[in-house]
Amino acid sequence: MAGDLRSDHWRMARAALRLGLPILIAAGLGAAIWFGLPLDVRARMALIVFALAIVGWCLTDIDDTLIALAAAAALVLCGLTPARNLHAALGNELTWLLIGAFIIAAVLRASGLTERLASAVLNRARSVRALFLATTGVIVATALFVPSTSGRAALLLPVYLALAAAIEDGRIRRALALLFPTVILLSAGGTLIGAGAHLIAIEMIQRSGGPGQGYLGWLLLGMPLAILASFGAAFIILFAFLRPAERAQVIRLPAATAEPLSGRQRYVGALVALVVAGWCTQPLHGVDAALVTLCGAIGLTLKPFAPISMKQAVKSVEWQLILFLAATTLMGQALIETGAASGLLQPLLAALPSDVLAHPAAVAALVTVVALLSHLLITSRSARATVLIPLLAPPLVTLGYDFGAIAILIVMGTGFCQTLPVSAKPVALYADLEHETYRPADLVRLSLLLLPMMGALLLVFSLWIWPLAGLSLR
Repeated sequence: MAGDLRSDHWRMARAALRLGLPILIAAGLGAAIWFGLPLDVRARMALIVFALAIVGWCLTDIDDTLIALAAAAALVLCGLTPARNLHAALGNELTWLLIGAFIIAAVLRASGLTERLASAVLNRARSVRALFLATTGVIVATALFVPSTSGRAALLLPVYLALAAAIEDGRIRRALALLFPTVILLSAGGTLIGAGAHLIAIEMIQRSGGPGQGYLGWLLLGMPLAILASFGAAFIILFAFLRPAERAQVIRLPAATAEPLSGRQRYVGALVALVVAGWCTQPLHGVDAALVTLCGAIGLTLKPFAPISMKQAVKSVEWQLILFLAATTLMGQALIETGAASGLLQPLLAALPSDVLAHPAAVAALVTVVALLSHLLITSRSARATVLIPLLAPPLVTLGYDFGAIAILIVMGTGFCQTLPVSAKPVALYADLEHETYRPADLVRLSLLLLPMMGALLLVFSLWIWPLAGLSLR
């Protein structure tokens, strides 16, 4: 009886701590911002709303979207941004592009075309090493037409389960389980629709007066980095988690079906190819990318050609993500417009040695480290973009750096988020399957190996590769 009472008291104490600690931290941050920062009232109010949202994201179990919507509502109610900005965030081109892409992904999933094509490619592999490299190529290719990392993780899950069922060795299955979410996350940076954080970055760049990157522009900037990061991660997993004999082990997968593609699958494949071609050739035909996507979504849900109806496809749209992106975009905009972001970091930047920030390499290294490690505190990739872009980019702009280059460097760095199961939805999805996949210790080990590779790639691209394409830090 006494033991039960102590156990009950301990549970109550932990519950009180979980509730009270975020409240105390939020109150402390609010007081520190209001009384400690020499900013005008609007900037301090915007920073307080922002700080409360970060506390909610990092320290509570409250849904991320609910926190973002509450913060957006608070900004409007406090008069820090007009309500029309929130309405505009829900109806801009990028939002409709994402909605249409979700519909297209739902049709692809229903048609089974992705699994057929993946099976045709992967069945050519004759060794574990070849299978891992072929799988990496297939996962990277899905970033071209499937939106969001969670959407791709769900689409590719049947492919992983089929491969895992054909592999008896538990060590190889563990390495394969690590490969899927890792490549999904790292390859997302290759396309505009790969992650919601990209849409937030483009919206903020455009509002800052910079040129927005279209699908083709982002593809040219991001896909080379995504390919190198993805295949680099594949080699790290192969050599860090498998022995030489395991890498060379002959593997026999179930034979791919010999049946030809059905009429519906050919129809879906042709239309998806046309949509991707429309995205890539937008500078030539001038048709809005969102309009191209919606036309493709309409064509792909026409009966009797489509595997599912528009009504069924719309149900697969991640409306929660759409609302989250709209709310966080508004938060970032308010931080920039009120001057809160610049006012917060200017004193910190001024405390650094004067010659450090004069060197683009030092600035790139600073931004890279912050972006790569931010997932340890903020688990949502879109939230990380919302927090880091308005905080880092505006103060650096005053020192002569380009807002767009800083923003894209940040969002590319936020794709590294494999350290914890809660760091990204794909990592959590593949960790929580019926059969054993990987342990938290495996994720930490993999992240420690990936971190220097990602840091080096981001520095090389931001300092030498992207400037060749017109995206220079200065």
